[in-house]
Amino acid sequence: MLKIFFLLFMAGGLPVAIAMAGASLAYILVSGNLPPFVVIHRMVSGIDSFPLLAVPFFILAGNLMNNAGITTRIFNFALSLVGWLRGGLGHVNVLASVIFAGMSGTAIADAAGLGTIEIKAMKEHGYSTEFSVGVTAASATLGPIIPPSLPFVIYGMMANASVGALFLAGILPGLLLTILMMATVSWYAWKNNWGGDVRFSRTRFFKALTELAVVVGWPLGLWLLVAKAGAPAQMTVFIGLALLFVLDRIFRFEALLPIMTPVLLIGGMTTGLFTPTEGAIAACVWAMILGLAWYRTLSWKMFVKVCLDTVETTSTVLFIVAAASIFGWMLTATGVTTEIAEWVLGFTKEAWVFLLLANLLMLFVGCFLEPTAAITILVPILLPIATHLGVDPIHFGLVMVLNLMIGLLHPPMGMVLFVLARVAGLSFERTTMAILPWLVPLLLALVVITYVPSIVLWLPKMFF
Repeated sequence: MLKIFFLLFMAGGLPVAIAMAGASLAYILVSGNLPPFVVIHRMVSGIDSFPLLAVPFFILAGNLMNNAGITTRIFNFALSLVGWLRGGLGHVNVLASVIFAGMSGTAIADAAGLGTIEIKAMKEHGYSTEFSVGVTAASATLGPIIPPSLPFVIYGMMANASVGALFLAGILPGLLLTILMMATVSWYAWKNNWGGDVRFSRTRFFKALTELAVVVGWPLGLWLLVAKAGAPAQMTVFIGLALLFVLDRIFRFEALLPIMTPVLLIGGMTTGLFTPTEGAIAACVWAMILGLAWYRTLSWKMFVKVCLDTVETTSTVLFIVAAASIFGWMLTATGVTTEIAEWVLGFTKEAWVFLLLANLLMLFVGCFLEPTAAITILVPILLPIATHLGVDPIHFGLVMVLNLMIGLLHPPMGMVLFVLARVAGLSFERTTMAILPWLVPLLLALVVITYVPSIVLWLPKMFF
């Protein structure tokens, strides 16, 4: 009966959060087994979680980076590094998304922030609108895969899994997706005989390489000083940060400090300096320092507006989580999850078959549900079966999030489709057709990540 109520509400056009909470309340009223206030109690309990504090702070950090002009700096840095390659702006699009993914944690922020700059630049350089939209949409899926990631925070809370381990698990799959997307851009460039979009400048190129060298060498140098030389950790980190600002001022780097954001987050979490939730707060502080004090591209008036936008987005996300909490609890209490598990285990006891069926289900669900709602509904149903069959929860989390990110590119509910159609001034139908060829590298990466779990689990096993 619970499922029937939910489907009726969804068919009536209600938002998914209201449909989940309404179905739970209707079932309780009809059955008479529980008092109605249980709905409110379970919804409040569902968001009364310390890890969920990371949600508003990661959203705020992404909004601050977008409004402080950081996205322009990232785009120019990527242009210096790969813009001279054949199909240059396509490679720039992917590389810029990789960098911005280390700050925003959501595909929507990537598409709306960088997408505006990238599509405009690509159209000005003669690329078709369809190609520009396709590569922008595909690269936006990197946002929740490369840490930090809002879907990983939600999944970690629902699955009782380490958010830090999930963040580390996303690094190698993110690099795999990057390689496949850049290979696709190269194929388009070869097919259409495209050249580079900027002239190769040795000065700009080596300056960009120097920035990358600093990004890689900085944490390595701190590790050598602290772990090997016995230097005091907090003082060493403080001096190292001061040195970064000095280098940036001397050499006038394009995006050194923004690129350091994921390094600071991952480094702080793996060394135990702060938890993922505290890391979200650190990301906000870092973004405020860059926007308000260092680059001075963010005014206090803009800051207030960004905070109000963050409150609006956060309330939407947490309301979905709260509604899904009572719905998931009702699914478990009414035995729906047990029935589904028994049916699946009666059908197959092979992990690879279950993963295939789960992928198909999650791809389908991702077309209709927002990722946060889909995660909160699917985790109680699918994770017990996965763990019973020996699938690691961290590995399954990566598979689930990637499936749902691909769903963001599909009609009828694909939010990235709506955002990019508006940004590019393209019809919804043409936007959908533009994205179809880019499903090939995404699905290929999904297959590899699903059936080669070592790609996902190698880094978490090293640190956790």
